Amino acid sequence: MITGLYDLATNLWWTWTPAAQDIFFMLSERKWRSSNHNAVAVLKSVSDDEIRARLWDEDFAQKVESVLTRFHDYMNKEDTWKFKNAPDLGPVAYFSAEFGLHECMPIYSGGLGVLAGDHTKSASDLGLEFYGISLFYRNGYFQQTIAADGWQHESYPVMNTDTLPLTLVTDESGNPIEGEVEIAHNTVKFYGHRLNVGRATIFLLDTNHPDNELHHREITNRVYGGDSTTRINQEIILGIGGVRFLQKLGIQPEVYHMNEGHSAFLTLELLRNRLDQGDDRKKAEAWVKDKCVFTTHTPVPAGHDRFSKDLMEYELGQYCRSMNLSVEDIMAYGRENPGKSDDQFTMTVLALRMSRAANGVSELHGQVSRDMWKHIYKVDKADDVPIGHITNGVHSLGWMANRTRDFWHKHLGEKWLYYLKNDAIWQQVADPELVPDENLWALRYGLRRDLVEYVRRVMKGQFSQMGRDYKEIQDSILSPDVLTIGFARRFATYKRAPLIFRDFQRIAQLINDSERPVQLVFAGKAHPRDDHGKRFIQEIVGHSKNPALFGKVVFIENYDINVARHMISGVDVWLNNPRRPMEASGTSGMKIVIHGGLNLSILDGWWREGYNGENGWGIGDDSHVDDVEEQDRIDLENLYQLLEESVIPTFYDRDEFGIPRKWLQRIRNSMVTLIPQFNTDRMVSEYVERYYMKS
Repeated sequence: MITGLYDLATNLWWTWTPAAQDIFFMLSERKWRSSNHNAVAVLKSVSDDEIRARLWDEDFAQKVESVLTRFHDYMNKEDTWKFKNAPDLGPVAYFSAEFGLHECMPIYSGGLGVLAGDHTKSASDLGLEFYGISLFYRNGYFQQTIAADGWQHESYPVMNTDTLPLTLVTDESGNPIEGEVEIAHNTVKFYGHRLNVGRATIFLLDTNHPDNELHHREITNRVYGGDSTTRINQEIILGIGGVRFLQKLGIQPEVYHMNEGHSAFLTLELLRNRLDQGDDRKKAEAWVKDKCVFTTHTPVPAGHDRFSKDLMEYELGQYCRSMNLSVEDIMAYGRENPGKSDDQFTMTVLALRMSRAANGVSELHGQVSRDMWKHIYKVDKADDVPIGHITNGVHSLGWMANRTRDFWHKHLGEKWLYYLKNDAIWQQVADPELVPDENLWALRYGLRRDLVEYVRRVMKGQFSQMGRDYKEIQDSILSPDVLTIGFARRFATYKRAPLIFRDFQRIAQLINDSERPVQLVFAGKAHPRDDHGKRFIQEIVGHSKNPALFGKVVFIENYDINVARHMISGVDVWLNNPRRPMEASGTSGMKIVIHGGLNLSILDGWWREGYNGENGWGIGDDSHVDDVEEQDRIDLENLYQLLEESVIPTFYDRDEFGIPRKWLQRIRNSMVTLIPQFNTDRMVSEYVERYYMKS
């Protein structure tokens, strides 16, 4: 049984299985909390003798046995979705610069990584033979602290691989399997760490090898760390190194899926392989395109990685010559205008040119992408550009609060877990006989209270850092009875985090209304080099300290998956106000739906498809203007009007039993229409049917 626990701890299946998490919590509550819920760290802190002693407890032993049986059944299930729907599909290799899987593995910076993590979990649930490729960022993404003046500060703790759910990839003799790539005039070696995610596997490449020079050992230290030289080096390791590592393991993918352009150098390595096997260049290019699909996430030209010819020559010149190609030959693959010698090399262009299929991540983003890239396809009409769309989703089980899971077990039975994309299952939620208003409202109150208690705990730590006494004010931090609006995401400027405060008197009046108050919960990180984003954080922290708003506006520092999980389950309303059409998809608003939260969002990304007029609120209409100040003014006025005339009145419109019937009807509409559509089971099955399997 002890061996089974170690197998369980090193497979992130436990991250979406509460009964498994309970075991590690019971083994050491202290270590579970202090390690950011790290199952391996818990086991390493408890001796085998202690575990054996605990297993003498019959109840504990039964729980362990039950979980290990479920784990074994999951890992060995043959009657999967893939078996029924895509039995001939071979291995899928999914390359992503980041994977957001759990808070104990901070190798992600934002939504791109979280999407990759959810994609992987659903690939496992559906039974795909799925291999993720990424980098092991020893320092991860930064830890955020907020100073007394509201300014964000960053630190980069070193992760200890001994207490992470990783295993070094070795051969049959136990020797590490190593890969190598040519960077500049050097050979850079790397290891691979195996991360098990249910039935799926992720390989994390790590240049911290003793044979490398110091600056090469540091290539994989930080997520998106350093300058353009570090960036291109990371992308060489990811793309070229990733292909080579899979070859070392004897894995022959049927399809290579590039999640954003960071990994596009993989197409050059595949090209090199075909040229080495004797294909002429045209035939080799055709073979590569047939193997590759590409997902773009960036709706603005400035957001795509670009490298100068000089940098390409220095970093990849030797590699190009090994293919009997010039740097100019390679530059042509990534130039928007191949005939222009001063054009930079664009990773997205390389990925588009070398893939048989490409997609945006929402319907509107697909349109934006076709218009953005039509010039590289030499067509006049955007509709003629071969870029489709598959709208993002979320792995609902991994984001679900235990209280919510218990609620659905009670009202929908045990089988709903396996039918997340089944409309008929969620249509039952519309029936108040099956899911009574009183029960649904009790769920919402319980989740809101859980969030308030969580915020009070974490704010205690934040206040102590600032040297302030917390005991006297603890009970004034939020209220479980007040309409709670949440905003949490990367603090990129286009997301307009402080927009709601633009008319301070108006929002302060709403927050402080004695009969219908509102409270706001914020969280998020700004990129270390984004001072504009940091000023947004500083502004919101400043508002949270304003005596007129104190305790009713809070900013939670060090946003991560754990913070997100508490917020998306507890808030009543999820606010999203990006500048349209710059939100390619967004997924945070999808996560609140199964908990009974409602979206209040600009009609951008996924919400443009999800909103039907009765399942949340849409800020503005299906259009935008080029003048950003004018658009801000329009969106702000629409936001305030919705709050004043619909959101707040509906929440506080109670019957004689204290139940907000109209609010709950909107929740039902939201659940029925959104849960079965905006999940990664649906999303991954679409990728399989439309892109992974050739038509």
